[in-house]
Amino acid sequence: MTDTPASDAPIVEAGPVSRKLAENGLTCEYLGVDASAIEMVKIDRDDLLSVCQALVADGFNYLQCQCAYDLGAGQDLVSMYHLIKLTDEGDRPPEVRLKVFLPRDDARVPSVYWIWKTADWQERESYDMYGIVYEGHPHLKRLLMPEDWVGWPMRKDYITPDFYELQEAY
Repeated sequence: MTDTPASDAPIVEAGPVSRKLAENGLTCEYLGVDASAIEMVKIDRDDLLSVCQALVADGFNYLQCQCAYDLGAGQDLVSMYHLIKLTDEGDRPPEVRLKVFLPRDDARVPSVYWIWKTADWQERESYDMYGIVYEGHPHLKRLLMPEDWVGWPMRKDYITPDFYELQEAY
């Protein structure tokens, strides 16, 4: 087995969305494409709103999905946004997935609710299951779990309680 010199390593071209963001002075990192050939872009949480506003201005007018996932115990949480540029033309509109990697002990990111209203319940679900705080969300509270539930059930380091004591209705 021979080692290939760094100069022979394949060059990864950035996708059209990450190139356009970089041309406009916005910081992002191209992560490649997924199995559906959709471009994935890593965004810093401090740049999320400016990147989203630039994408809306470029025609990405539909937030199809906002969700979260856990990379594993002790690793980052990820808030993901799947955006589509809907128009009256074309069978396959341009799509992009933005990913914001967040440390477990400081899982907070600006809310995109004020850009896409569809983020309302989706951000609430990510908050409820993973404990990611969406700063600026108008009504960030538990959606699926009771208000007094302790912990974030979808985190990979979550320990399920032995019992849950029901409180009397108020």
